[in-house]
Amino acid sequence: MEDWSFPPKFNPDYLPDPSSPYWFPKRETMDPGEREKAILERLKDVTRYAYAKSPFYKKKWDDAGFHPDHLKSLEDFEDKVPVVTKKDLREAQARAPKFGDYLCIPESEIHHIHGTSGTTGTPTVFAISRNDWDAIANAHARIMYGMGLRPGDMIFVAAIFSLYLGSWGALIGAERLRAKAFPFGAGAAGMSARAAQWLDQMKPTAFYGTPSFALHLAEVAHEEGLDPRNFGLKCLFFSGEPGASIPGIRDKIKDLYGSQVYDSGSMAEMSPWMNCAGSEGTPEGMLLWQDIVYTEVCDPEKFRRVPYGEKGTPVYTHLERTSQPMIRLLSGDLTEWRYDGPAPCGRTYPHLPNGIFGRIDDQFTIRGENIYPSEIDAVLNKTDGYGGEHRIIVSRAGTMDELLVRVEADTQVHERGEKALADFQNTVAANLQRVLGVRTKVEVVPLNSIPRTDFKARRVIDDREVFQEMQNKMTGS
Repeated sequence: MEDWSFPPKFNPDYLPDPSSPYWFPKRETMDPGEREKAILERLKDVTRYAYAKSPFYKKKWDDAGFHPDHLKSLEDFEDKVPVVTKKDLREAQARAPKFGDYLCIPESEIHHIHGTSGTTGTPTVFAISRNDWDAIANAHARIMYGMGLRPGDMIFVAAIFSLYLGSWGALIGAERLRAKAFPFGAGAAGMSARAAQWLDQMKPTAFYGTPSFALHLAEVAHEEGLDPRNFGLKCLFFSGEPGASIPGIRDKIKDLYGSQVYDSGSMAEMSPWMNCAGSEGTPEGMLLWQDIVYTEVCDPEKFRRVPYGEKGTPVYTHLERTSQPMIRLLSGDLTEWRYDGPAPCGRTYPHLPNGIFGRIDDQFTIRGENIYPSEIDAVLNKTDGYGGEHRIIVSRAGTMDELLVRVEADTQVHERGEKALADFQNTVAANLQRVLGVRTKVEVVPLNSIPRTDFKARRVIDDREVFQEMQNKMTGS
């Protein structure tokens, strides 16, 4: 089963030795230099395959002067192979409906269709063959095994079952692991309370969802008279949004549930989502499982790898996918990568010690300071009295940008009266200014006055474009 071939072949009956902490001991613990040699050979296979099967890649690479025969090193790969953007994919699907001219299989071989929500434009369609569905299941099972999950464990999947792939990957990974799959889902009214009741009744081993939903679920559980620590969870693992690698958020979830927390994620186009994930013995940050999805952390303008210890944007390449393989897909996220030798778990992959910071285009600038929403999330989750939800409002008065954080205070703060509310407001403002480096207005609002979500939390409201439109109308420009 450790024979690494392309296209991959999967033995559905394979399970690792129960005494081993590794699904594939050789691949997970091999010398990084030897792994890079193996990755180079796989990249040769993948690029030859895509060049022969995909008009999209053939034209893009011909225009760039690249041919798969030119690939002699990983440096060649980053120097000669152009990045692919989400805009490229949308244009390809407009040019060659329905699946784009980067589809490498006959339509008759498509097994599942998924995609982006399309809330900000034309949705991107994902066509997945049966073999790729098996690849996703095997990769998820492998990473779940790395988290310490085993056949027979119960895995509670608390994410929307729709076109979103993360929930499906967790489900089929649990099935491949021979675990008890509990596809609870999310999204309907009242489901948070029912989720808490089911968790208390069934005592699953693991929980999958978003960090926002886990925090919200703990609030609801307490309202229902339930203690999340009594759910008996061994671990919670997350994707869909930053948070599970942010100390303030990670530590709060760990404390609420008395369980280990693992951060996972890449981007929807790359499913399996967890080419990045923690592992048992290496819980903080994310490991880059380079033999599943080859990840380069690159300069966001030149798209060349940055040295370990520096920040950049992940660029992803499928090594086990054949239906719509992504080759040097630009994520648009920001992270920092490191390699300091084998991780405590013994795996020899690079890692992202602080996970994904967020999308580069989610960053906003206030008076010359670059700010990520995740930084504000971390500050609030470490502040006593935080009620669990907030909104970030960016506005402009004249020529000056203003930052307002509207934040809930918990019940105890409200019950102690006006002075306690004023102290909480001042504490939040001081904590934010210390971390962000800019003066921040803080407005304290009642508990539960800001809507919760069981999917990705969207907390930033940027009113500056509205202000600019008004100014343009007033000046006639």
